Amino acid sequence: QVRLVESGGGEVHAGGSLRLSCVGSGPSFFLNYYSIAWFRQVPGKEREGVSCMRRGGGSTLYADSVKGRFTISRDKDRNTFFLEMNNLKPDDTAVYYCAVDPVRGPEPCYIRPTAEDFASWGQGTQVTVSS
Repeated sequence: QVRLVESGGGEVHAGGSLRLSCVGSGPSFFLNYYSIAWFRQVPGKEREGVSCMRRGGGSTLYADSVKGRFTISRDKDRNTFFLEMNNLKPDDTAVYYCAVDPVRGPEPCYIRPTAEDFASWGQGTQVTVSS
């Protein structure tokens, strides 16, 4: 079973930056075999795909609302991936979740990642951006 542990959330002022990390572990877990993603959720709304990267370090996708401000990256040798968030806005306030999928079916990092297409999840980390 895959275990994902997130860190790096917190509270910042608008215009500030945060870097989220997600460390994966489990029997035979190797990040390079998984598509990876970051989602966020605010109360009363559906979980929103923020960014994803295809298995093997392939193509990346970003939600329009974060393009040019957020960057997804990974360190496959440490089974860790990141979300660098710059120029944060109050609308970015949410619980952020990391997710991975072994891609046994259609590639989940396609057009726009959706929560139901990713198999394993982190516990979530709160990001709060004050104006």
